[in-house]
Amino acid sequence: SGSAMAAVRPVDIDPEGTFKYILVHLQRPGGGEQRDIVRGTKAAEFHNHIFEKVNPEMEKLGYECKCLGGGKIEHNSKDKKIRVFGLSTGYGKADHSVTVEILKKEYTDYEITWSDDKK
Repeated sequence: SGSAMAAVRPVDIDPEGTFKYILVHLQRPGGGEQRDIVRGTKAAEFHNHIFEKVNPEMEKLGYECKCLGGGKIEHNSKDKKIRVFGLSTGYGKADHSVTVEILKKEYTDYEITWSDDKK
C-alpha cells in the first residue's frame, strides 16, 4: 500500500527559528518501499527527543525507522531561506545534501543551503 507512505509528510519542521533536526530512513519490513524524511523542532532539547517521537508514530504505520544522523536547521520564513548545518552528538552528522533535496521538494520557492559549519 503506497498510500500509507504517501500519507507520511516528507518534511515536518518548525516554521521559524534555529533548531535541531534529524534525517530518518523509513522502510517496510522485508524490503519494499523506503524513503527518507526530515523532522526538526525547537521543542527538542536533544536529537533523540525528535526520534523518540517519530519512531512510534511510524511504527504504528508499519515502518521500521533508522536515524541517519542529525544537525541543525535555520528557518527564515520571511526571507524564504533555510540553512542546514551542524551535527548530532548522538547520531552523527546527517548527509545535509540529502536533507536539502527533501526540503527543496517541500519549500520550492526557498533558497536552501547547507554547510558543515558548527554554527
